[in-house]
Amino acid sequence: MSTPQINSFFIPRTTLVGENAAQEIPTRLKMVGGTKPLVVTDKGIVATGILAQIEEILKKAGMEYAIYDGTIPNPTDKNVLEAIEAYKANKCDSLITLGGGSSHDCGKGAGFVIANGGKIQDYEGVDKSDTRFPPYVAVNTTAGTASEMTRFCIITDTARKVKMAIVDWRCTPNVAIDDPILMKGMPPALTAATGMDALTHAIEAYVSTAATPMTDACAEKSIELINRYLRRAVANGDDMLARNGMCYAQYLGGMAFNNASLGHVHAMAHQLGGFYDLPHGECNAILLPYVCEHNLIAHRRRFSKIARLLGEHTENMSATDAANKAIYAIRLLSKEVGIPDGLIALGKRYGKEVQEKDIPTMTANAQKDACGLTNPRKMRDEDVSAIFKAAL
Repeated sequence: MSTPQINSFFIPRTTLVGENAAQEIPTRLKMVGGTKPLVVTDKGIVATGILAQIEEILKKAGMEYAIYDGTIPNPTDKNVLEAIEAYKANKCDSLITLGGGSSHDCGKGAGFVIANGGKIQDYEGVDKSDTRFPPYVAVNTTAGTASEMTRFCIITDTARKVKMAIVDWRCTPNVAIDDPILMKGMPPALTAATGMDALTHAIEAYVSTAATPMTDACAEKSIELINRYLRRAVANGDDMLARNGMCYAQYLGGMAFNNASLGHVHAMAHQLGGFYDLPHGECNAILLPYVCEHNLIAHRRRFSKIARLLGEHTENMSATDAANKAIYAIRLLSKEVGIPDGLIALGKRYGKEVQEKDIPTMTANAQKDACGLTNPRKMRDEDVSAIFKAAL
């Protein structure tokens, strides 16, 4: 008789969602033992005035703090080192990460080394740390990555030009804060990219080999909310109902993939980010329909349900036709919110040259990425290579 599988479910100890939730930052940090945080953020957050809003909240509460604002869009091992130096130089005892996935990942990377020593490369893989993080509050400013609530940390190793996937329950923030007021200023392109990132999280978790009834519930609701609110949020960033809806959508997607993991969309997108420094959300959006198409035969029923959650009518259709409707719906949503139609077009948008000659290297690295372990269909090297080529 085989031993029953035990499934885990990781989320932050506390989550706050709603307008003005950011006002709670000092109180919540003190509740978990922090008195002088390092605020890890990026120049974009500084430019929008969001950092100034948070500083005002901290000052009003009489809380001392230091700032590291050097995080770049695909945070590197060098960013992590700089944040660690700032933490130690200012004698901080806790962390606040402020921004999207990049700021959260950089802060998490710093937390690993601050708590455990060594270098960030030591923690690549699953549960490699052995000491708990400093007190940690993650404040989200985008509706997509869900990094404010996950046990995932993605850092670029600059020497290898590879995004390291670090999965470790110890980097789950103590407190996650999603305040839609902080998201009002997101431009339409970033709203679209982060929203499609959230959709990728939900879909990959839903068809993952590690999916459970709990992750299914989160993923289904996430997909439904994204279909309802993403277009609205892209069309009008001041639509607070849509912004709030996307807060919940991306968080639910995070709950799903934080526990069911992901698939080959992420395994491949990480290579595009590490190799060309391309934005993660848009890489996911472009690869998503191609990988889903490859995975269809593994989960026709689930892809049929995805089609319905995305607003497609599948009554009286065969399982195959209904599943294919999901691919159509993903492509349609991506087009409507303005995602480039291929990797070459994406590269041109950001002044990068995506080249076919790099595909063998990216394929080899994608096959080593931990996210691919739960893809519902086994991927051969030639499958990954063909998808990269098709997505060009």
